[in-house]
Amino acid sequence: MALVVARAISKDYTSGEVVVNALKDLDFEIEPASFVSFVGPSGSGKTTLLNLIGCLDKPSRGTLQVAGVDIANLNRKQGARFRGTNLGFIFQDFNLIPVLSVYENIEYPLLMVQNVPAPERSQRVKTLLEAIGMSEQQHKFPDQISGGQKQRVAVARALVSNPKLVLADEPTANLDSKTAYRIIDLMKKMRDQYQTTFIFSTHDQKIVGEAEIIYTLEDGELKGREAKGGRSHG
Repeated sequence: MALVVARAISKDYTSGEVVVNALKDLDFEIEPASFVSFVGPSGSGKTTLLNLIGCLDKPSRGTLQVAGVDIANLNRKQGARFRGTNLGFIFQDFNLIPVLSVYENIEYPLLMVQNVPAPERSQRVKTLLEAIGMSEQQHKFPDQISGGQKQRVAVARALVSNPKLVLADEPTANLDSKTAYRIIDLMKKMRDQYQTTFIFSTHDQKIVGEAEIIYTLEDGELKGREAKGGRSHG
């Protein structure tokens, strides 16, 4: 069964008397444990679409199901609960909390949205710290680590709640090529280990080259779908 099912979803924004069609009648399905990229120029609707899938906004028309739930029908409280249980987020500017350590940043979603006992929280965080190679940096603060390390922490934070789906908006935009490939490889490793689906919105050809399914957006319309195998980088 598909993890994300979109049927004729559209999103309109009103600016004064002008109606802007940000997304127009999108139809697609995304399977579990996929590595998917939505690509297109600025203004094509990529971030708008991620916001809809991420339950941060609602479509104007059409139906959008994530993990079997019609998320357009959720109220704000239900949407927050759904996000906390099913979704993880990775941002291009990392969005780490500066006053929290690496360990605390990863643990944060478990404290905020899930009633996870302390021993299990500790085990999950330590497992992910090891997986991202940051155990020795766990007591450092965000301003004491590199951009690549910050993004590794952001990946771990997105995965700590065992989400079915991680949404990543330009996650390699602030990284050099070598670091970007390391982050992509890390996300693929996590996908294989946890069977998590990753959906990217990106301009970055490195991610496009590694994605297994590529959807092309242009002026809010879905212009194409390409399925392929990714490459491996050391």
